[in-house]
Amino acid sequence: QVHVVESGGGLVQAGGSLRLSCAASGSIFSINRMGWYRQAPGKQRELVASMTSGSSTNYADSVRGRFTISRENAKNTVYLQMNNLKPEDTAVYYCNTNLVSFGGQRLADYWGQGTQVTVSS
Repeated sequence: QVHVVESGGGLVQAGGSLRLSCAASGSIFSINRMGWYRQAPGKQRELVASMTSGSSTNYADSVRGRFTISRENAKNTVYLQMNNLKPEDTAVYYCNTNLVSFGGQRLADYWGQGTQVTVSS
């Protein structure tokens, strides 16, 4: 069984910063990609940023230059440093882990429960 747990959300004023953390644990054989998605009310879930085990990154255009994703592979942990936050960044942020579990035969996606980020104007 695999567990994905996020932390670090909260309320911040526009222009402020927050750092999200996500740790994957349990029956993990290898992790391919870890990343962050977000979903605002009435909108579809969208990719914010992701990083492969080889450190290749992908960012949504709306956050590039403001958000930075990083990983600690030895801890199966990914971080999202969010700077210069804007009200439109308000959403529930979900951690996604793409991995192979012990006993698994293919890559599968695992999701955290989500953490709320609210940016006031």
